[in-house]
Amino acid sequence: MEHRRSEQAFRAAQKVMPGGVSSPVRAFGSVGGTPVFMKAGYGAEVTDVDGNRYIDMLSSWGPLILGHAEPKVMRAMYAGFGGTSFGAPTPNETRLAKMLVEALPSVEMVRFVSSGTEATMSALRLARAATGRDKIVKFAGCYHGHVDALLVQAGSGVATLGLPDSPGVTKGTSGDTIVVPYNSIDGVKEAFAAEGDKIAAVIVEPVAANMGVVPPASGFLEELRTITEQNGALLIFDEVVTGFRVGYSGAQGMFDIDPDLTILGKVIGGGLPIGAYGGRKDLMSQIAPSGPVYQAGTLAGNPMSVAAGIGTIRGIQRFASAPGGADDPAGLYAHLDRLTGHLVEGLQERGKRAGIPLTFQRIGSMFTLFFKDGPVGNLQEAKESDTQRFGRFFHAMLNEGVYWPPSQFEAVFLSAAHSAQHVDDVVAAAGRALERIG
Repeated sequence: MEHRRSEQAFRAAQKVMPGGVSSPVRAFGSVGGTPVFMKAGYGAEVTDVDGNRYIDMLSSWGPLILGHAEPKVMRAMYAGFGGTSFGAPTPNETRLAKMLVEALPSVEMVRFVSSGTEATMSALRLARAATGRDKIVKFAGCYHGHVDALLVQAGSGVATLGLPDSPGVTKGTSGDTIVVPYNSIDGVKEAFAAEGDKIAAVIVEPVAANMGVVPPASGFLEELRTITEQNGALLIFDEVVTGFRVGYSGAQGMFDIDPDLTILGKVIGGGLPIGAYGGRKDLMSQIAPSGPVYQAGTLAGNPMSVAAGIGTIRGIQRFASAPGGADDPAGLYAHLDRLTGHLVEGLQERGKRAGIPLTFQRIGSMFTLFFKDGPVGNLQEAKESDTQRFGRFFHAMLNEGVYWPPSQFEAVFLSAAHSAQHVDDVVAAAGRALERIG
């Protein structure tokens, strides 16, 4: 495939933006080559500025669960279009908030913000205020946005670039963060044994998605819930990726665990920028103006983002529902689970034929293909992957017309727009790519 216009666009971008991109992984730093600049997307396919078409396996890193430019979402967005921003309340904020409260078992009230990072920052402030404590326990490889206190062994783009931390994060800020290996209950117990009376909260991706997809070990989340309750700390689920992606009630519904606070993003904006945090009413009532914990934002509850979120959740609810029948959100997730399962089975078979060690880890419609032999349970095991071979695979798939995540430490996301034919085409393309890279 020719990428002449993408190359020109990248050179121009590098002159006015750091690295030529607005988010690091997009620069193809871990896979090499020039990033592809996109022009359009519809359904399960995207088109770049050179006119090349690809089956999209990113779904914009997860939020496009119904696909690109899905008609229901577009209609909802434009039907509510009366301005790009007001800096004032709108009725759709309440409508979307009610949808979130009804869907998520632990959430009684929510506050909208503009990004997942902002939601995380605000949730941590609330946790510290509610407990009167300072320290936060997080897990190596879990990414919670570029909040200073949590940009320590953060996975995602940080792992991709080989940076354990970021310059500019002060020792004082990171000193309140305790880092434990993911899936290590012993590590959590040691942290509480040493500083339990200083720990405000444990924050976790209930399904890790920023060191590749790493499911929680059996009993891990349950133990976190028990330990935090016993020690007077809060449990925060970062469901920016998993919320409305692994199931209608998120990972907390899937694993039947109620965190104290939940962080949301991605799907609830249908592809537009948004974030939210929510939880029990007694906690959320401490947020200004109801309480003393200050947080504000001019673009919070942006009317375009909220409308797109409403359209997306309604689309999830109505997927495969019988005419005149009750909405059944489970229908979409069962469909995506079957489709993704078929894809992973096909990829596993092609990997065996090529004789390449591969490990697949999946939850519902999200999965990672690790170029390593054996399961991945934490960041250290994820880093054992053959990233150079992954880079060759990525470019081979790009030449086959499949846009794969440009990092070994990211997830593939399917959407309702992906068809069985799309899946078959991706499997065939992967077979050729794997044979080519040996």
